[in-house]
Amino acid sequence: MAIDLEVAAREQGIKYFLISFTDLFGVQRAKLVPASAIGEMARTGAAFAGFATWLDMTPADPDMFAVPDPASLIQLPWKPEVGWLAADPWMNGKPVEHAPRNVLKRQIAAAGALGYEMKTGVECEFFLISPDGSEVADAADRQAKPCYDQQALMRRYDVIAEICDAMQGLGWRPYQNDHEDANGQFEMNWQYDTSLVTADRHAFFKYMVRSIAERRELRATFMPKPFADLTGNGCHTHVSLWRDGQNLFEDAGGALGLSALAYTFLGGLMHSAAALAALFNPTVNSYKRINAPPTVSGATWSPSSVTYSGNNRTHLIRIPEPGRFELRLADGAANPYLLQAGILAAGLDGIAHRRDPGKRLDINMYTEGHTVETAGKKLPLNLLDALRALEGSTVLRDSLGALVPSYLALKRGEWDAYARHLSPWERAHTLDC
Repeated sequence: MAIDLEVAAREQGIKYFLISFTDLFGVQRAKLVPASAIGEMARTGAAFAGFATWLDMTPADPDMFAVPDPASLIQLPWKPEVGWLAADPWMNGKPVEHAPRNVLKRQIAAAGALGYEMKTGVECEFFLISPDGSEVADAADRQAKPCYDQQALMRRYDVIAEICDAMQGLGWRPYQNDHEDANGQFEMNWQYDTSLVTADRHAFFKYMVRSIAERRELRATFMPKPFADLTGNGCHTHVSLWRDGQNLFEDAGGALGLSALAYTFLGGLMHSAAALAALFNPTVNSYKRINAPPTVSGATWSPSSVTYSGNNRTHLIRIPEPGRFELRLADGAANPYLLQAGILAAGLDGIAHRRDPGKRLDINMYTEGHTVETAGKKLPLNLLDALRALEGSTVLRDSLGALVPSYLALKRGEWDAYARHLSPWERAHTLDC
């Protein structure tokens, strides 16, 4: 049964609603709506000037309306009188085609027409840093190999426990929290779900972590590579495909417990990996995480080549156990909705065209990758290369539709702004040329 937001406000003590949508750059935009007005807003949506956000619009365009999805309602655990709602942008009486949540919903519908439902879980790494962003907030967190450091984890018990308690209260079924491979870096895991639910929770998780950190005079960042010598923030994604409650990726007789269908889906991701990087590694900074030299801990834990393996974290895709695989490409800047949409689009193409992922490689790609021919298929070295790969991808242009030209237009502008930037490194190395 659909949730009546007016009733929910009365019964749950909600005074205000945040009607929120995510733009192409992953920025969450919102209006704060009093509960007394939510009935009308639920029907018509909250009005925005789309050009004022990272959407491909002009100042001449009419109002864009963010229509809230009542099923996405989350009361802020730290401020329960406010209810958060994921919204779908509309304009001129129809969905905005390139808006990320709408893009994902189209991919979900395409999968549904084939009888498929994708389920995913995301591992969102983040740093807790000083408010000005200059350093790790915990001055005592200085181990060369800080991953799983019990002492550093427990020094941040209050903030980690508050976030985990919030997820438990929301019914997300969190199951573990740890200190990650970089100083000041953490990861918190919750149970997998259908792709739209995971995307909405991913978006809200980032907002929640930042907000709870701010309340404790800390700053949380999901930036892919905030510190040059430390491991970057990944967003590893675990993927499976279902029908009528059955995991279609699981096959006891298949290699590593994966079905033939799973391998064609996986093959689709490998086929489109370079183009997907534009969506999953969407910033200039992203390319300091992938294709990167070893960090002080000894490894980047990020891919550089388009390969897959068993339970081996040096590859683009890892198969940790039967019935699922882990895509290790995306970073902390990935748009929660475009991450899911891109996986579905490439995976469905893999199924449709029976994409062969090739031979599984059970080697350490960091030390032995140069010895195998398949390592020649490298990931893009920078954002511009990734954008060119996306532009040349008929798979993603055909499946994602209006998103691709809109995304390319705005991201090329970002690359051009970066290219115009004169860095201190350039002056230091060129002034006396």
